[in-house]
Amino acid sequence: MTALILNLSPTIELTDDQFFQLCQNNRDLRLERTAEGELIIMPPTGWESGNRNSKLTARVEFWAEANGTGLAFDSSTGFKLPNGANRSPDASWVSRKRLAALNPDPAKFLPMAPDFAVELRSANDSLKTVQQKMQEYIDNGVRLGWLIDPQNQRVEIYRPDRDIEVLQSPTSLSGEDVLPGFVLDLAQILN
Repeated sequence: MTALILNLSPTIELTDDQFFQLCQNNRDLRLERTAEGELIIMPPTGWESGNRNSKLTARVEFWAEANGTGLAFDSSTGFKLPNGANRSPDASWVSRKRLAALNPDPAKFLPMAPDFAVELRSANDSLKTVQQKMQEYIDNGVRLGWLIDPQNQRVEIYRPDRDIEVLQSPTSLSGEDVLPGFVLDLAQILN
């Protein structure tokens, strides 16, 4: 099953608070909103993708806890991007300095792009759609992004002001200067 996209404009244009409340009232749905106001309803993933994502999120969290300079987030966390989109990366990280400077309401979506974002392509995800989402992250302030694509055994690395780097069958990924010292072993995630 693929994602369902609802174009409500111009009939209905949800405010940020209305979209947030819609998500709260429908907690069993995974909702995102594009910069154009389209609602995206994403189906649950299969068990293999769910297991891979669990491993990915856990590894980012373990590093974040040991490093202490920021917080890791799972796919249930909403980010309000500067372009107006509401997105939920499969795994993400935000520095404590940026969080402290913003002092966001912890019960609401984070009104910022994360410093680091990962999308793990599920079997039903369109590669082009996930690539566009990754580019949107970078265009809105993400400093490092990974698109992990098990179907093609590759990873695309996104960075601001640089070409996308494509790695075929990598064994690990470096968090570079965004997540210093973080190395993601891809053995149980990519394969």
